[in-house]
Amino acid sequence: MGRLVLAEEGTFTPPGPKDFDFPPIFGDVTKPMVLIVLSVVIIAAFFLLASRKLAIVPGKFQFLAEGVYDFSRNGIAREQIGSKEFKPFIPLILTLFTFTLVNNVFGLIPIIQFPTFSHIGFPLALSILVVFPVYHIVGIRKFGIGKYLKKSVMPPGIPKLVYFLYTPIEVFLKFFMDPITLAIRVFAAMFAGHLILLVFTIGGEYLLTEASGALKPVSLVAFLMAIAMTFLEALIQVLQAYIFALLSAMYIGMALAEDH
Repeated sequence: MGRLVLAEEGTFTPPGPKDFDFPPIFGDVTKPMVLIVLSVVIIAAFFLLASRKLAIVPGKFQFLAEGVYDFSRNGIAREQIGSKEFKPFIPLILTLFTFTLVNNVFGLIPIIQFPTFSHIGFPLALSILVVFPVYHIVGIRKFGIGKYLKKSVMPPGIPKLVYFLYTPIEVFLKFFMDPITLAIRVFAAMFAGHLILLVFTIGGEYLLTEASGALKPVSLVAFLMAIAMTFLEALIQVLQAYIFALLSAMYIGMALAEDH
């Protein structure tokens, strides 16, 4: 987990944002940076191994890789972008889903025990530098910049006077807030989940080692809650990876749609 702040001299120091900060390993490189690179290596190695010896009757790796690909292709890209235009975006959606998933699941892997996306910079960079440039570029390429902007921020059927209020709000949302909120969803879930696990784990350790005899049995409750929250966090980690990829595909589908 993060830098665990243990009880010192019998005083319980609760975990907080400081436990998400890491000292440099070398130069300016920190643990979260290493994990980002590690996630790319893991994903690339997984798909390379799975596709090395393709067979009609798939082995375990091939079966799992095909399942992830099919889910990203049909369950996310096709559903959100549409059956006519989704194929060019399959690699992007597959990459977004697996990249987010691996970095989230890092929070439950022993020794690593840190979800990379609990640092806001990583999902924010993915959203601002990857998802939303693609979102706007594909819309501009299909409709032209004038028609695309009009379709996005001045949809037909609205009274002309309303445009003075509606259009600035839509510009603010589509070009500023949407990429931020896309990143915040996964960041907030990973940050909060990891912090809760820290609270129960460190709190249980404190009660077991530092509390008076009457409170020591309560440490068992804290440890049981930590176990229960670990399973819940695993579900949330997978769900947040799905939501991030789903919303990314939905935005692309909106940019390509004829209607607003």
